[in-house]
Amino acid sequence: MSPVARETASTVDLLRSGAIEVDVPIEVWAQRFESVYREAAGDRGRVPWSHRRPSPSMVNWMNAAAPGLLRPGARVAVVGCGLGDDAVFLADRGYDVTAFDVSQTAIDWAKRLHPRHADLFEVADLLDLPACLRHRFDLAVEVHTLQALPPACRADLAGGIADLLVHGGIVVACARGRGDDEPLEGLSGPPFPFTPRELADTLARAGLEAVDEVCSFDDENDPPVNRLRAVYRRCDR
Repeated sequence: MSPVARETASTVDLLRSGAIEVDVPIEVWAQRFESVYREAAGDRGRVPWSHRRPSPSMVNWMNAAAPGLLRPGARVAVVGCGLGDDAVFLADRGYDVTAFDVSQTAIDWAKRLHPRHADLFEVADLLDLPACLRHRFDLAVEVHTLQALPPACRADLAGGIADLLVHGGIVVACARGRGDDEPLEGLSGPPFPFTPRELADTLARAGLEAVDEVCSFDDENDPPVNRLRAVYRRCDR
């Protein structure tokens, strides 16, 4: 029997409890996230990573740094877009946005939530990008996608993000942080938080170069959650 078939409790409960199997093929993880959206049955409150607003970490960077790095109307890819709040924020800023997710249910839902922007959304797999998405974008926005799958998947996911970018294109990556005293091997996730060094190394090994040091900060939650933000650039040699 497959790992998915053995998951009799709700997928959200299993993900939150850490009781879900980690060492399974990446295709199984894609099915799990699809199950969360499907089981939610249109109730955003049952999708734990849906906050009904764009990522504050991404918004802060777009306000402070993006105007000096991106041309008006730049092409932007939103990776693992979920229900589309980040994508709509960026489109309303005047960027040429393509937002994709591996979950068909998430994309259909995003289109219903944001009918004015429905044409932004499409189904695509970061690990098997169609040719039309490769080497096309000036910016890739990655909010909590790298952390959503086990650490063994990080290199492949980062490679997919790098493949979205034109020469000189930028990725802004946002993730939960953890301390150096918390061993990688002990993570049960998801999410699977990064140390600043792990996030930097993951992006560097994908052939990207740092624009700035990885930023670490505590968010406004109660209690606060440590967050990381990394900004890297594709520089083909």
